[in-house]
Amino acid sequence: MRVAGASALASVLAVLGPGLLAGLSDDDPAGITTYSILGAEHGYRLLWIIPASTILLVQFHLVAVRIGAATGKGFVAVVRERWGRTWGYAAVFGLVFANFGTICAEYAGVAAAGSLIGLPAWLSAIAAGTLITLVVVLGSFARVEKVLLAISATLALYVVDGILAGPVWAEVAYGSVVPRMPVSRDGWIALAASLGTTLAPWGLAFIQSYAVDKKITMASLRWERVDVVVGSALTGIVGLAIAVACAATLHQAGVHIVDAGDAAAALRPLAGSFATLFFGVGLLGSSLLAAAIVPIATSYSIAEGVGEPASLDLDSKHFHWFYAAFVGLTVAGVGVVAVPGLPLIQLIYSSQVLNAVMLPLHIVALLLLAGNAEIMGSARSSTGARFLGWISFVLVLACLGGMAWSWIG
Repeated sequence: MRVAGASALASVLAVLGPGLLAGLSDDDPAGITTYSILGAEHGYRLLWIIPASTILLVQFHLVAVRIGAATGKGFVAVVRERWGRTWGYAAVFGLVFANFGTICAEYAGVAAAGSLIGLPAWLSAIAAGTLITLVVVLGSFARVEKVLLAISATLALYVVDGILAGPVWAEVAYGSVVPRMPVSRDGWIALAASLGTTLAPWGLAFIQSYAVDKKITMASLRWERVDVVVGSALTGIVGLAIAVACAATLHQAGVHIVDAGDAAAALRPLAGSFATLFFGVGLLGSSLLAAAIVPIATSYSIAEGVGEPASLDLDSKHFHWFYAAFVGLTVAGVGVVAVPGLPLIQLIYSSQVLNAVMLPLHIVALLLLAGNAEIMGSARSSTGARFLGWISFVLVLACLGGMAWSWIG
């Protein structure tokens, strides 16, 4: 029994990475801002959207990993194979368009964390961009993964923050499991933004391409499911802790915020200096993690779209679309944040809503690919799995429909 347990643990550790990184990078500065506003503006009322989104995250990440394991190709590469180059280019354009706002948001998060200790935005953004570029371009796949997993550990500080805030746990439990509809337009936008930040299209594209890069196959898919479930669950726990911390302090005090930096500063008089410190360190860690992963995800898509190799193990001494795209996206994202006076907060929040709007298209593509026998062969999704997938798709549309109705109304 002990040998079998050790063997199972070794199997899980061998595939560990795609699920954890794809999940935890969803708790990026844009996500932290979204969850902070959700808690600060709406208290415990809308907490249920986080566990609900987490369940959907598990479902669709498993679909994406299954497609990658069965085909050995990333999302855009499979779209290109199934529907042709035109649709492949369309997928690349859509992902780049949505992802760039998110990349800017990651470096805005770095700048916000730096501002807590008096660093100017341009210095924080340039230093972070330089460090991340060196790690990704010069490091191997294994080394990059180890660095990213180490950075992701800082997100545990948000759970501590949620406890330090002293919430009413009965209200937390009720708000987390009993769906209550928003009573305002802002509430519907908060729901859509929370859904968009948890189920970001770039995350779905990343986990599939990254699983392929890590050489995940159908033989190891059994253990990769554990990685996906654990990564998604941790994502939900961190997101819930952020919203709870702000609901228990900022909402109760009637404090309004516009970004994660505001939340960190506002926590000091309400929950103590440690709460602010933990929030700030968590913000920096999440920013660095996502500032690497979102450009990596986008670079995978660009390289796959033009039919070029997409991997973190490519030789950086020669030109590759993958590395060129990564450097270009990073320089552009840093540049936007380094320019003073730009409306970064609106860009962050809008990028999450845009992700929610684009999400149905990505989900439809995933479900059609997973159910296609020509693409998937014997690994084609079962009838039951496809049915649950379409039910989830309808739920996503319902949430977006509520947001659209609130705008029209």
